[in-house]
Amino acid sequence: MTTMTHHPNTETLLSAWARMNETPEASGGVEKASDHPDLLECLFVIQRSDEGRWLFRNAGDQLNKLLGRDLGQHDCLDFWTGHDRRMVESLIDSVRESRKPGILHATGETLTGTSVNIELTFAPLPNPQKAANQSRLLGLYQVLQPQLILKGRPVWRHRVTAIYPPKPDRQPPQVRLVASND
Repeated sequence: MTTMTHHPNTETLLSAWARMNETPEASGGVEKASDHPDLLECLFVIQRSDEGRWLFRNAGDQLNKLLGRDLGQHDCLDFWTGHDRRMVESLIDSVRESRKPGILHATGETLTGTSVNIELTFAPLPNPQKAANQSRLLGLYQVLQPQLILKGRPVWRHRVTAIYPPKPDRQPPQVRLVASND
């Protein structure tokens, strides 16, 4: 199996998420938010509603422009249709249950047919109520090509091209001794 490399902003987000979820002493290199302005503009937070919808709570200005609307209270899954919607929903569910980040690659298309490659990252946010299931996710919507190709037109349709679910916990091998009196 080959290792997939991700966009530098995705790697930065995953690194920051790992530091946030470690012990306070393991801060490592401290980066400032101002060091990554293009990353901050495409971050978003989605929260699960009582009806099971994933509503945008916050979204960066660049993301609002890319998708052509103010995303407040829109369902994140409404940008996907058919099988793609079910795959994205499954990825979000696996991120939610495992409490680890997941990534997907997709193509985004404008109404004129122009398409761009996109990398979406979902990472669980700490839940202050310690609920059984994660209800808030941090996301990054990263366009992998120069955005000039879109000519200011919003992305209208998305299609999944690859999914990288959360990495499973691997238990270290354990020795098991069995005695037989035969």
